[in-house]
Amino acid sequence: MDSEIREIVKETNLKHIAIIMDGNRRWAKEKNLPSAMGHKKGVEALKKTLRACKDFGVKYLTVYAFSTENWNRKQEEVDFLMDLVAVTLKNELEEMHQEGVQIHFIGDKTRLSKKLQQVTANAIETTKNNDGVILQIALNYGSRDEITNAVKQIITDKIPPEEITPDIISQYLYTKGIPDPDILIRSGGEKRISNYLLWQIAYSEIIVKNEYWPEFDKNLLKSCIEEFNMRQRRYGK
Repeated sequence: MDSEIREIVKETNLKHIAIIMDGNRRWAKEKNLPSAMGHKKGVEALKKTLRACKDFGVKYLTVYAFSTENWNRKQEEVDFLMDLVAVTLKNELEEMHQEGVQIHFIGDKTRLSKKLQQVTANAIETTKNNDGVILQIALNYGSRDEITNAVKQIITDKIPPEEITPDIISQYLYTKGIPDPDILIRSGGEKRISNYLLWQIAYSEIIVKNEYWPEFDKNLLKSCIEEFNMRQRRYGK
């Protein structure tokens, strides 16, 4: 199975998969479990997906961990999610490092706690020379915020209007140097973009899965890649 999917990835030049990991709380609610259990199972699903990307030869994986709007959730859930990110990074960092994962973070880090900023900085530094899957974690990320910051920086750098191109704008985004996603996957059945990578997904193939994120695994990723293989990417032509 892996070899067949690897061949599809190679033939279609599939480099980058972005995911909106939706449905942790709904999964927990349906099972009469606390939301925290849904988020913990979501971490397990991410580990499975990351390993599947390695097995399938997908170079880049970007996941939506915490949006700029998620601060509006109940404080106890926000605190839990931030602690979960920190604990997960500490517990899993060595294993991801050994597997060659290179970790990036996209989003506004200034609102994160000093502790979490230190943890994320350590993850980046530890894995910066790895040549395996590049994992981008969107943390306190919102695409409108990202684009707004890019515009401000372009103005600050006094780039003449006639020199501003889509390529220039891309260089000012958090994802600078990373190819745009080929596939955007959303779990949980919702059909929304939710302020995620609005610039970068201009020509991405969007695939919605009804399964909640804690249920996501290698087989579901395989089905997404197979569906991608059936699509015709015309880029407006």
